[in-house]
Amino acid sequence: MSLLKNLLIGAKYESIRDTKAERNLFARRALISFIFVLILTALLFTNLYHLQIVNYEKYQTRSNGNRIKLFPVPPTRGLIYDRYGKLLAENLTFFGLYVVPEKVENLDRTFEELRNIVGLTQEDIEQFKKERRRSPRYTSILLKPSLTEEQIAHFAVNQYNYPSFEVRPYFKRHYLYGEPLTPILGYVAKINDKDAERLKKEEKEANYAGTHDIGKLGIERYYEDQLHGTAGYEQVEINNRGKVIRKLSEQLPIAGKSIYLTIDLELQRYISQLLTGQKGSVVVMDPKDSSILAMVSSPSYDNNLFVGGISSDNYQRLLNDPSRPLYNRTIQGAYPPASTVKPFVAVSALTEGAVAPNTTIFDPGYWILPNSTKRFRDWKKSGHGYTDLNKAIVESSDTFFYQVAFKMGIDNLSSWMQQFGFGIKTNIDIQEETPGIMPTREWKQKRYKKPWLQGDTIPVGIGQGYWTATPLQLAKATTILVNNGKVNTPHLMKEMVGSAVEKYQDPRTYPDIIKPRKEFWNLAKRGMFGVIHSSQGTGRKAFAGANYLAAGKSGTAQVFGLKENQTYNAGVLKKELHDHAWFIAYAPYENPELVIAIILENAGGGSSNAAPVVRQIMDYYLLQRLPQIAALQSNTKKSAVENSTKITEQGALR
Repeated sequence: MSLLKNLLIGAKYESIRDTKAERNLFARRALISFIFVLILTALLFTNLYHLQIVNYEKYQTRSNGNRIKLFPVPPTRGLIYDRYGKLLAENLTFFGLYVVPEKVENLDRTFEELRNIVGLTQEDIEQFKKERRRSPRYTSILLKPSLTEEQIAHFAVNQYNYPSFEVRPYFKRHYLYGEPLTPILGYVAKINDKDAERLKKEEKEANYAGTHDIGKLGIERYYEDQLHGTAGYEQVEINNRGKVIRKLSEQLPIAGKSIYLTIDLELQRYISQLLTGQKGSVVVMDPKDSSILAMVSSPSYDNNLFVGGISSDNYQRLLNDPSRPLYNRTIQGAYPPASTVKPFVAVSALTEGAVAPNTTIFDPGYWILPNSTKRFRDWKKSGHGYTDLNKAIVESSDTFFYQVAFKMGIDNLSSWMQQFGFGIKTNIDIQEETPGIMPTREWKQKRYKKPWLQGDTIPVGIGQGYWTATPLQLAKATTILVNNGKVNTPHLMKEMVGSAVEKYQDPRTYPDIIKPRKEFWNLAKRGMFGVIHSSQGTGRKAFAGANYLAAGKSGTAQVFGLKENQTYNAGVLKKELHDHAWFIAYAPYENPELVIAIILENAGGGSSNAAPVVRQIMDYYLLQRLPQIAALQSNTKKSAVENSTKITEQGALR
């Protein structure tokens, strides 16, 4: 027991430390720590090297991105004028409430608060959401357009609660004359998802940063690239709250080019008034260069309704209107051209030898298809008796032109009428144009899966059957006739003004008609002259007592086909089933200043209903408007000469 005790006591005080081992352990630990610190230092310096040297530009850019912002500056849209410099489309300054949505914690709650402050509506919110979907992140987006002074004042008082919101000015398109010019100008409207996708595909997206509107119809759409201009930018420094501290640099936007149209505003408005309450269209063209003087579609609508977004109620009202105001009848209205085409058919038939100038047939009031009992009736039940080509045009004999169509055949007839511009687009500078229908064998087979029959050709000879044409096509064809086959492209743009003046250049899309002899053109024109001035002419009553010589051709287009023994009786038919009234004309006869094509839907006979309107237009333009223009130009020239003389005299005195 004592031995064990002694051993235990001895163990308590006995020293067993190994200083050498402790020193070795410390050294190892110090070495490991040093190596670890060295590695970390190496990693730190490597990272610093990559940050400061290798990737300097990248991180410098990202750093600047937090401090420096690039704001797009939209260009000012070009203005639109008439041919004499009257302003038609302008840009008005409005104020809107803009927001960067990513900087707002609770958008829905904020929107509710703003309803009482700036009159924010659900429609504004929906439009904002659409705009947000197509916009890059951290981009300022228009929330509330067209703020009133009262709304701006209310927001200014509460702006401290909304640091991410700001009131900024913006331009909004305004059309000074509304309805009369809508078929020509079209309109601009909000950029939608489809527009955004198209701009992205065409790599134009960057140029529309900060822009809300884009041309949708008419001139605004066709010349969108020229009218829009080129966007600029501002480089600014911002604080941590996103507020601009200072402007660092800027690249000014390039304003869109202004466009002068060939339209005579006063003539356009006059014709619009004439067509009030009627469905129809009028095209007035200068035959010298095929520039459009007036192009009216009635009824129309106010294009200002679409700027900034049309309300659902207004759009539904226009969409459901039975008179179809959204329908541009001048270039989209395809109607049977009826007897207006007889002068053009006459030129082609003379050239092909299907008839001669002295060819005479007996017209009993109908024409029978050979080897059949099928009768094609003349508009005059008793017929026109012995009829030559001139009489056939003057009195509009259907029977004569049934015979012409039969001899020519559909292949020849279609080929010739296409040269006059039927069945193909005129290539006017509006994109919504329809080509109409100039029937062929191939067309019928493709459309109806049926072969062309000989009887199908006969009504085509008088502009009926499958044949449809627009008022613009009729005006173009008449201009070709006036110019003995020279083909110009109808156009609305006179010149474009930017850093330089760009005059309209005719693309010469279609070739001239050179095959007919001059006498053949003159025979057709003399026939049209007789329509107005002959004692049997269908347009003589409408032009009685005119102070100028004119030429024209009437047409009455059937809306539906009559059965063989059926008689047309307008009194028992719905208005929508009444015939369309056509009239084409030009004046003065020897030196034409204008060509007119008019259609009045469901108005009845062309000579009795359309011709009087043409007479009023010609009276106004030839007897009132042209003298006014001449006087104005004379006064302008006189003033310019006087100013020049005055400057010269002042220089001499010095």
